[in-house]
Amino acid sequence: MVNYYQWARPLLMALPPEPAHHLALQGISYFAKFYQFMGWKNKIYAKPVQAMGLHFPNPIGLAAGLDKNGIAIAGWQALGFGFVEVGTVTPKPQPGNIKPRLFRLKSDKALINRMGFNNDGVSALVEKLKKAPHACPIGANIGKNKDTAIEYAVSDYVSAYRQVYAHSDYVTLNISSPNTQNLRELQQDKALLDLLQGVTEARKQLSDQHGQHKPLVVKIAPDLSEMAVQQVAEIILKNGIEGIIATNTTLSRAGLKHPFASESGGLSGRPLHDQALQVLYWLKQAVGQDATLIASGGIMSGEDAAERQQAGAQLIQLYTGFIYEGPALIQDCLSRL
Repeated sequence: MVNYYQWARPLLMALPPEPAHHLALQGISYFAKFYQFMGWKNKIYAKPVQAMGLHFPNPIGLAAGLDKNGIAIAGWQALGFGFVEVGTVTPKPQPGNIKPRLFRLKSDKALINRMGFNNDGVSALVEKLKKAPHACPIGANIGKNKDTAIEYAVSDYVSAYRQVYAHSDYVTLNISSPNTQNLRELQQDKALLDLLQGVTEARKQLSDQHGQHKPLVVKIAPDLSEMAVQQVAEIILKNGIEGIIATNTTLSRAGLKHPFASESGGLSGRPLHDQALQVLYWLKQAVGQDATLIASGGIMSGEDAAERQQAGAQLIQLYTGFIYEGPALIQDCLSRL
């Protein structure tokens, strides 16, 4: 698959971004079926990590957003990822924002998206999770529906959380996407406290019910100030949350000259590098060894991955870098860690 991507990439880049995304997902899904048909075992690269009470075959994972509906879970594992995060999913299916909503900034090795949590709903994802192989940990990333008022967001998160709990290895609360109106308000003190209390209360019940305690992760924005990061970290630690993902996409357009730079939405890829790294440094200062830090955003090479590890990340997630560099990026990152 690594070699195949060298000739597939020009074809995918010649297509509009969203159709190319769907075609790539189908290709990875078919690759997994062929892999299984041939009787091959998943060759997940070995560089084991223990984090959040889970065993990760290696620390390089797939970030949420690339496979919202869990279409190609087996394929991601066959490519060598050490963990896979699917979603973001919402309690009810929703179409997302109006197209076009995904833009490539090739000269910057970046993407701008305003997808808006387009997904088939949490029930559909659960059916995929039930059938998925668990050669590595699978995380479910959840959010609120667009038409749910922000003051009722907790009920959406708790509803989705209850459904994915039994079928995922950890759950991420996405409170930092810039593409759902007011969602980032959930990073503010009172709103974050209410959300975490609601979800952790549900976790206590589900842990007793299933006889298994599963880790919770919170994904934060790169646009937070140092003080805001410290406040978020304090609330997260007080509520027993095991992990923090730094970071989601940014609203910043600093230094961009590409014609698409004026498009609204979240920016990912190489231009996000410095912001995401800075937030990671702040988080490490705030949490020490008390939470697992997962680096995401602007990781385009093995050198970037090593830099995040040195800054305190135990796990690393790829998204835009994978789109531009393909499966070879997994090996490149692992070779530098």
